Amino acid sequence: MLKFLPILLMLGYGLLMWQFSSWKLRKELDEKSARLVDPTLRPVLDRLAAAAGVQSIPVQIYEVDAVNGLAAPDGRIFLTRGFYQKFRDGAVSADELASVVAHELGHVALGHSRRRMIDFTGQNAVRMLLMAVIGRVIPGLGAVIANFVAGLLAARLSRGDEYEADAWASALLVKAGIGTAPQKTLFTKLNALTGNRGSAPAWLLSHPATEARIAAIEANEARWGLR
Repeated sequence: MLKFLPILLMLGYGLLMWQFSSWKLRKELDEKSARLVDPTLRPVLDRLAAAAGVQSIPVQIYEVDAVNGLAAPDGRIFLTRGFYQKFRDGAVSADELASVVAHELGHVALGHSRRRMIDFTGQNAVRMLLMAVIGRVIPGLGAVIANFVAGLLAARLSRGDEYEADAWASALLVKAGIGTAPQKTLFTKLNALTGNRGSAPAWLLSHPATEARIAAIEANEARWGLR
């Protein structure tokens, strides 16, 4: 039993970190967000709601300047103030913003948001185990290598979720009569909107490359007979 104690301690630590991170995220979102009320977005959000078979889709504005969308583990959908401001400035259309909401709804519907918090526990356990094992072989570099490997694992899992959420969003947008065009046009704008110059290799990014996401959407369109 004692030989399993280090592993059990790592899993326990990962669980505590998961609980702390979940509490911290919920507290942050509660303190820095409010319900989005915008009559110009109401029609397109109502179309999404009707297609999803729900009465309404509440969206929260998260008061940070970054350009992003977020599906919280409790199922709430958030758009950052920075993203919403891009819409107000005319850089993003209502349909494009709706495609972001549809994507985040996909994360909720497919269980990604909750699973990511659970994956976080496992990744922390893997990181600590690798640090202990590699640190004995390569002193001083164990933490660096462990963080790198855990980061690769997290990025791969995240990219898979993004493709799935894109496909779910495409289906909802088609059902709502909006179509997939706003998804694709928004993707072409993302680097400029977020200030990302695409310097990191795609296999290190938590989101797939823009071209790959558009290609995946078009492959779904062909499979669904929409092209």
